[in-house]
Amino acid sequence: MKAAVWHGVKDIRVEDVDLKPAKDDEVVIRVAYAGICGSDLHEYLEGPVFIPVDKVDELTGGEAPITMGHEFSGVIESVGKDVKNYKVGDHVSVNPTVTHGESPDDVDVYDGYSFIGLSCNGGFAAHVNVPEGNLYSLPEEFPLKLAATIEPTAVAVQAVKEGGLKFGEKVAIFGAGPIGVLVAAAAKAAGATKIVAVDLSAVRLEKALAMGATDVVNPSEVDDAVATVREILGGGADVSFEVAGVQPTFEQAIDVTKARGTAVIVSIFAHPISFDPMQLMNAGVKLTSTIAYSRETFQQTVDLVSSGQINVEPVITDIIGLDDVVEKGFDRLSTDKSQAKILIDLTKEN
Repeated sequence: MKAAVWHGVKDIRVEDVDLKPAKDDEVVIRVAYAGICGSDLHEYLEGPVFIPVDKVDELTGGEAPITMGHEFSGVIESVGKDVKNYKVGDHVSVNPTVTHGESPDDVDVYDGYSFIGLSCNGGFAAHVNVPEGNLYSLPEEFPLKLAATIEPTAVAVQAVKEGGLKFGEKVAIFGAGPIGVLVAAAAKAAGATKIVAVDLSAVRLEKALAMGATDVVNPSEVDDAVATVREILGGGADVSFEVAGVQPTFEQAIDVTKARGTAVIVSIFAHPISFDPMQLMNAGVKLTSTIAYSRETFQQTVDLVSSGQINVEPVITDIIGLDDVVEKGFDRLSTDKSQAKILIDLTKEN
């Protein structure tokens, strides 16, 4: 079968690979749709970040070269003899995180983590093996195209939960890429009354409005972005989200937050930044972070998305074939800010 395989920086190849035999606790999924994630883009442009190179990942046993893809949905084609709760034909979403599994969610959300599609072979292929514990059932009538966005939406839902957002509170989001606009959608679902998205791209700000933002700010069009956001929110954000991954937005997210409010780091920082703790202490702002989601959050996201309480359809900006994954996928996402979530249609692959 064909698969999109990471070999190194700017080196993703669509090539023929063999599917390994499934383990007794695994199912074989016929992949329907898979999304290209911002973390995939980091691996393409400047990796390895998560991909294990010259070593075997301790949790998955994977090592580069690796078939990418951790945001995907599909239909179960076969089941191992130890699989208890799923059968052939079931429609599923996949939680790609692999942990030690020793701590409950409320003690350690991550408990060590690796990812199917980053630490071992994933969903940029017609078929993939997935352990039963990573599967979540979908209503058969729910479109598998939309189900491919559940994983990034779970990142946004976890971010909102980490921020402790309450009904009626006000939010600022710095960065209106795919995760940023999904944070807007999740914050709306959680009852935020004001949601301000901040980005330099007018196209991305329009997408943020479509996904749930009530107001937008383009820093290039105002004298002081922080002051502008504070004015819109009537004094500042109860919860702010840093989803751009650069020094200026990190500082702005803290500065825009009310005293006793919370700033949540959601983005992946490709390079270290400097941090002055006094910026927090002088403002009385709490700082937290998130990179994935708990098992509980993933199930909640499945329910929120499949019921339509979070509308993910606007985040999808294009659907491409596997052969076009580099040119129309990774390269395009690197330069075209009008793109949010590009899906790969694998329903026609052998």
